[in-house]
Amino acid sequence: MKTYITFDASKEMDFVAIGRLCIDLNANEINRPMEETSTFTKYVGGSPANICIGMSRLGCKTGFIGKVANDQMGRFITRYLEDNNIETSSVVTDFTGAVTGLAFTEIKSPADCSILMYRDNVADLKLAPGEVSEELIARSKMLLISGTALAQSPSREAVFQALDYAKKHEVVVVFDLDYRPYTWISDTETAVYYNLAAEKCDIIIGTREEFDMMEQLDRQANGDDRITASKWFNYSAQIVIIKHGKQGSIAYTQDGADHHAVSYPAKVVKTFGAGDSYAAGFLYGLMQGWEISRSMAFASAAASIVISSHSCSDAMPTATQVHDYIAKCDRGEITAS
Repeated sequence: MKTYITFDASKEMDFVAIGRLCIDLNANEINRPMEETSTFTKYVGGSPANICIGMSRLGCKTGFIGKVANDQMGRFITRYLEDNNIETSSVVTDFTGAVTGLAFTEIKSPADCSILMYRDNVADLKLAPGEVSEELIARSKMLLISGTALAQSPSREAVFQALDYAKKHEVVVVFDLDYRPYTWISDTETAVYYNLAAEKCDIIIGTREEFDMMEQLDRQANGDDRITASKWFNYSAQIVIIKHGKQGSIAYTQDGADHHAVSYPAKVVKTFGAGDSYAAGFLYGLMQGWEISRSMAFASAAASIVISSHSCSDAMPTATQVHDYIAKCDRGEITAS
């Protein structure tokens, strides 16, 4: 059985993430446009935060590197991470007057969801390179970075500092592309920094559209998954996952193989959060030493659980819940809505 990724079992921490910490305000009135929505429920949000929460719920020992505002929302985020057994020694507080980023979600229907982001002067983008803990990264098996943190300085430089520490201490690096157009100045700037970061990563996970964005400066690119993946195998990548929405995901590996997995039905409430729970489930599977297709199937089930819920972070499942969900689907007890 080939697993492609080897983790240093002597390291104390399983997983550490760096990047966005924000607040999700999810619409309570489902099947209604934002203009007619009056009430929202507050959750911790941000893709790296959600993935870290997901890994912790699955039983991994986790930590986070980030920055929060010196306000009630910042304290809410830190406390939530601590309540979910996530080490917060490297979650620092901003004292420049930066605010907590907000994401309002609109749920017009299970298939028609959107996010309204407020990202001006947000604390998470104020994280400086000197605030990145080499010690925490050094004692971790895996580091996750995400694209949003590359959008502005000094957060951008903080991510590259984290990448340098990870390479120095032989930590497996995962890049969740997490492309959000807000806060980026131009498509060219986005492509340049995404490519520079991706060159240093062992696992790259993104949608076809996100990879297309990265390839806009590449004259040889043609939107072909296998060609896309092969580029990154010339650098550090061992696994490249390209997601195609309802059509599923394909994992490509450096030996030229491609890996597929079954998908699982869901009683869909909303679509956001699927990618975060998928990433957590997949990375958890790799850390268990499972083969890639089994890790992908587990990830698909985790994603189905989250999109069946109103929340993202709160809905991240335990390993037992995922295994139970798979068993129920196999027995035909859960069907797609």
